[in-house]
Amino acid sequence: MSEERETHGGDLAVLAAQAHGINHLFTLSGAHVFPIYDGAVHRDLPIIDVRHEQTAVFAAEATARLTRTPGLAVVTAGPGVTNGVSAVANAFYNGAPLLMLGGRAPAGRWGQGALQEIDHPPLLAPVTKIAATVTRTDEIGNEVFDALALARTPHRGPTFLDIPMDIFFGPATTHPVAAWTPQARQVNTDEMARIADLIRKSSSPLLILGSDVWAGSAENEALEFVESIQIPVITNGTARGIIPRGNPLLATKARSFAFRSADLILVVGTPLDFRLGYGDFGSAKVIHVSDSPAGIATHATLAASTSGDLPAIFTALTNSLSHRVSNEWRESITQAALKSASKERELLEADLSPIHPGRIYGELLPKLADDAVIIGDGGDFVSFAGKFVEPMRPGCWLDPGPFGCLGGGMGGIIAARLARPSAQVVALFGDGALGFSLGDIDSIVRHHLPAVMVVGNNSAWGLEKHPMQSIFGYDVAADLAPQTRYDEVVRALGGAGEIVTESSQIGPALDRAFESDVPYLVNIITDPAIAYPRTTTGI
Repeated sequence: MSEERETHGGDLAVLAAQAHGINHLFTLSGAHVFPIYDGAVHRDLPIIDVRHEQTAVFAAEATARLTRTPGLAVVTAGPGVTNGVSAVANAFYNGAPLLMLGGRAPAGRWGQGALQEIDHPPLLAPVTKIAATVTRTDEIGNEVFDALALARTPHRGPTFLDIPMDIFFGPATTHPVAAWTPQARQVNTDEMARIADLIRKSSSPLLILGSDVWAGSAENEALEFVESIQIPVITNGTARGIIPRGNPLLATKARSFAFRSADLILVVGTPLDFRLGYGDFGSAKVIHVSDSPAGIATHATLAASTSGDLPAIFTALTNSLSHRVSNEWRESITQAALKSASKERELLEADLSPIHPGRIYGELLPKLADDAVIIGDGGDFVSFAGKFVEPMRPGCWLDPGPFGCLGGGMGGIIAARLARPSAQVVALFGDGALGFSLGDIDSIVRHHLPAVMVVGNNSAWGLEKHPMQSIFGYDVAADLAPQTRYDEVVRALGGAGEIVTESSQIGPALDRAFESDVPYLVNIITDPAIAYPRTTTGI
């Protein structure tokens, strides 16, 4: 729309968002935020409305993780904001830049009991880089721009602003907003020299790449460094695919052997949390590299550390090191990976009834294109995905991350289909996790966002059922209704789907899903007795 109209605070917010390259606004409708809808309509910012605010924030988070530009979620006051808090917390622990922009009861009525009146910022402060209230209409643009700039400044993360309804509707004069540009950052040459010396003296070094390597646009420099010195690598999060499937330096399948046998472990772009044994690798020396000083572990014994611009750090290492890691160490990693792959093949080819979840991945893997975006939303079923799926490209893997918040699958589908319109989008759901966002099938149908959804339906909260049995000898509150027809729910909401009960049916069902041009759910009944053989409890 281009007709003349009075501009208001919503226009300022939209212009600031567009200056950060934001291309979609994710929301669930609410009157407190009508001005930004009006601004978006008149300034050609597409609005994607969903059925639960959590899905809107998850879509903003997934957008940030896939595109490396901030996501924008707009929610109404009160329960609109509180419904989004868990997803904001997930983004906080994933280092995903986004702005959740909330409505707020009118400033002129504050304290009088207006509809949905609550002071939001104290609720969001622990899980955001900033949580604040905008108090003047003419400051909306600056506040939104600055919040987004902070969100995308390392270490990245979510921000929150709320705007009182009367402030948001206030008249405003608009001006062009210059596009955001990042600030140059330096590396510490003394710290880099110490790290290079440790690598040079190591006989069996191992590199671990985390999501911040992708988020910081360091994937090319990381790969150049890896290939230059031929160091084995394990990847996690969106860094999966930096070392593509089939590269002999990819040590993911030799993970346990590598952790046990390395004498030096260089961890870049991920925290030393429970996923990495809190940084305790036995006798191995540990180097920790982060995109910001606050990201360096203080609980682990470190041989060296540095923080800063990750592309520059990898370039400095490449320029400092001219040797290659020994053939013996690389060959031992290769042999351990081959041994692990041989064991995995038994699960990928298992012809059992009920179906072993591994067989699902045995059928799925050959059908995945190199650019496929894989979204994991679940516990044990998605853990099997992490074991078997090795992406070909970085920025193509979304899982809940260390906060472990379920319910992000539908938001991930929305973001992936919008960000990668020609790519395969495959969402892997546990049947428990699917319940968090099943209503948003309506959203992906309404917005014409086709995807393949695969449900590992074991009729249980498997991640809780088996551990409780091992501790107490029984389980409670861990069973779901048997063989629930989630596929019929999808069909009722305008998509398509089918149920699978035998291993031989999996491949043909997946073919039909990939050939369809609608949201298609393959509901696969799996063996509830199969537990994922995890080596960490997160404690």
